[in-house]
Amino acid sequence: MTVIYPSPIFGPIHSRRLGVSLGINLLPADGKCCSFDCIYCECGFNHDFVPKQKMPSREEVRKALEAQLIKMKAEGPTPDVFTFAGNGEPTLNPHFPEIIDDTIELRDRYFPNAKVSVLTNATQIVKQKVFDALCKVDNNICKLDTISADYINDVDRPNASYDVNAIIEKLKEFGNRCIIQTMFMNGEYEGKSTSNVGEEFVTPWLETVKAIQPREVMIYTIDRETPAQGLEKASHEELDAIGERVRTCGIMCKVAY
Repeated sequence: MTVIYPSPIFGPIHSRRLGVSLGINLLPADGKCCSFDCIYCECGFNHDFVPKQKMPSREEVRKALEAQLIKMKAEGPTPDVFTFAGNGEPTLNPHFPEIIDDTIELRDRYFPNAKVSVLTNATQIVKQKVFDALCKVDNNICKLDTISADYINDVDRPNASYDVNAIIEKLKEFGNRCIIQTMFMNGEYEGKSTSNVGEEFVTPWLETVKAIQPREVMIYTIDRETPAQGLEKASHEELDAIGERVRTCGIMCKVAY
């Protein structure tokens, strides 16, 4: 079942990786807006969910977030994290940097122990304002499924010009201010393999992770229904083996099955 999230606030939900998470969706509530069109996205393919509504404004996000925090302060639960996610790529919202500032201010006022996390596909980090905003959050979680341009074109499917090497160079500038998140899977789509657990993918990816030197790596596999048919989970054994190789490099790694 495809998941389209309310906007601008949803949850709280329990995240596999982050705990009790209050979601912040900076994209329209009636569809998807993303610079990728990943074949495994729980929100479906971009062309199937074209939004008619606008992205929420900075003021709309601030008002809705503060109202929810007041309610949670009175009724619970206590959030572990505020997570920017939702119906696509949050950094596409033109007010993203200012909304990050507002969120940090509200977090400090109501739940100072909560973290602020952003799940991003990293396509916009070449824009300095987006880069600077991501440097301010606790968990700057950047997607890097592979360094293979062909695999990216077949699986992540950028809908604009995308240079993985330029993105990697910018990720290096984050260093330990970012977390790398990678989807590993098996299967095939439209007659092509979608597996990225083989040595020809893992070794260059691992070398790139070592060059970036992130604070942490999160590896995971398919958890929900995907719009593309024929995709398969990576096995526990495959994920554990990759995770151990990351740890051997001296980098913390979390594995989600």
